[in-house]
Amino acid sequence: MNYKTLALILLCVIGLYKLWKLWLEKKSFSNPIPENVRDVYDKERYAKWRSYSAEKLRVSLCSTLGSFVMMVLLIATNAYSAFAALFGKNVYWCSLAVTLLSTLCDSVLACVFGYIDDMVVEQKYGFNTMKKGTFVADQIKQLLISLILSLALTFMLCGFHQWLGALMPVVFAGVLFVFALMISFLFPFLSKIFNKFTPLEDGELKDKLTALLSGHGFSVRAIQVMDASRRSKKSNAYFTGLGKTKTIVLYDTLVASSTPDEICAVFAHEMGHGLHRDTKKMQLLNLVNVCLIAAAAYLTVCFAELFVPFGFESVNYGFAMILVGSIELEILSPLTGLITNAISRRHEYRADAQAVQEGYGAPLISALKTLARENFANLAPSPVLVKMEYSHPTLSNRIAAIERAMQKDQNRAAN
Repeated sequence: MNYKTLALILLCVIGLYKLWKLWLEKKSFSNPIPENVRDVYDKERYAKWRSYSAEKLRVSLCSTLGSFVMMVLLIATNAYSAFAALFGKNVYWCSLAVTLLSTLCDSVLACVFGYIDDMVVEQKYGFNTMKKGTFVADQIKQLLISLILSLALTFMLCGFHQWLGALMPVVFAGVLFVFALMISFLFPFLSKIFNKFTPLEDGELKDKLTALLSGHGFSVRAIQVMDASRRSKKSNAYFTGLGKTKTIVLYDTLVASSTPDEICAVFAHEMGHGLHRDTKKMQLLNLVNVCLIAAAAYLTVCFAELFVPFGFESVNYGFAMILVGSIELEILSPLTGLITNAISRRHEYRADAQAVQEGYGAPLISALKTLARENFANLAPSPVLVKMEYSHPTLSNRIAAIERAMQKDQNRAAN
């Protein structure tokens, strides 16, 4: 068995695994809804949720099959090496050519299924508010960002291996980690490429949010409202910033659909993450994942003979990134995902408990139910999928934990 045959077999295994997860998701549509979240959907909205979820699942299925077929065809026909040969013998140009082809193919596929998902399904169920011009502009921006990042990573992998040899994985892991931190730091600036932000008007909500964070030593740089309604009716919120200085960002849809106490409850939860340094802890976990990527990349480029069955004469660093991202990490991700998501869910419970301590337990429950209703959340997902893929606990489990924390607080106050 040569390396190409092995790669195709592994791609089939990965494809079957993804289909199995979609099957588990479909099966969960008929799961009984837990008692403590039955009031989230009325009968009509629940029927609408099931129809919506079924259509979203079909799009995911087609997208998964489309990606699988495209990858198999590109590898089986040696399309990557044929395209790279058009750029001569230079190792940098040939590697960047493969990355260019891969990114363009992925982007075209993402654009097609993204259009179906956003402009057809989301439009049908009243969530999408995006015009076609906005969709096209977003796709162009995303393509440019993807090209810049993927080409830069390929160039660095090639350069570090050529220059540093055995030291490559250490330096590459460090650069990847810094890269991830930079993207996190630049996220507020990158967001402005896609959305407009306006300051929150003075009033009760602004005063409460400022007091909530200031009471724990956080300084509020700004409270901004993002024009999320330009694309969707779904709601969310987040805050950004390094250290104790934070910028609060509210979706305009959240401001329109929630009370000031509910929004404060959401941010009391987010503040809990800050107080417990959950972001930093997750960054350490990301460092482990980055080290795995660097090690996998190094082991891949160390075997020049691995590339020959795919039509290359020697190592191609762009194709190495494809093997790492599409096969090697996909094989490892079920295990790493189990660990990372379990820790993340624990952090979410603890952040919810912080909101309870701030006196926002009941508003948090109300806010979570509103977000679930507005975002068409699955109220009874597969327990297997929750363990494997969910970074947050289910709504039912979160509410049960919040109610227990509220009861403990009441008992302590009574004593």
